Amino acid sequence: MKLPLQIFSASVAETEQLGASLAAAMLADRSLPPFLALYGDLGVGKTAFVRGFVSVVSPNSAVRSPTFALVREYPAKPRPVFHFDFYRVDSEEDLISVGYDDYLARGGICLCEWSEKIAEFLPQERLEITIRKDDPSAPDHREITILQRGKDE
Repeated sequence: MKLPLQIFSASVAETEQLGASLAAAMLADRSLPPFLALYGDLGVGKTAFVRGFVSVVSPNSAVRSPTFALVREYPAKPRPVFHFDFYRVDSEEDLISVGYDDYLARGGICLCEWSEKIAEFLPQERLEITIRKDDPSAPDHREITILQRGKDE
């Protein structure tokens, strides 16, 4: 997968497929950073993207939004997946209480929804996935951009 990447999705299934494609690329290329910072408005498809990603690395896992739990863990080999939702995070204390640093230290793949809420605590090396609605006449149409940060910056 060549980055940066801009893709257009016309459905939830296509958004999930892009997540699955990125997961396959990450499994094949261990040089990609294991932290995915997801950006986008409420209901734009961040969890659908995660669902597709997890379907490749942890195929028996049922993905649900961790909005109230803040984090969900999906067992996977060669490394687990940690799915964060920081929509309700308001302070560094909230991050500490969920064990954010401990999850980062465990060496898994982290997918973080609402990354803008914790911008100062994001790892320098990361992938940034921005999902936005781009066509008011097509409610499921999305523009998805994937950038790599930290490497050679």
